[in-house]
Amino acid sequence: MTQKNVEMVIGRLVTDADFRRRFERDPADALDSLAESGVELNRVERRELLTLDPEAFEVLVPEVSRRLQRAGFGREAQDEENGRSS
Repeated sequence: MTQKNVEMVIGRLVTDADFRRRFERDPADALDSLAESGVELNRVERRELLTLDPEAFEVLVPEVSRRLQRAGFGREAQDEENGRSS
């Protein structure tokens, strides 16, 4: 069952702009938030996900249909659109 969770995390990194930004800033915190919501990862999976280069997902984002992407509507996205960073 955990392979499915790894795939879900990777998919979310491609389709969820807010989560992707959170992962870029603090990968461990982003994965912790998923664990709190019930996404189980074992130590090996977590360690390997933490070694991923967040910028690699930016290459995939344009390839994913806008209908499949979750737009960033949170405060972070609003601040970014207004030229402010958190």
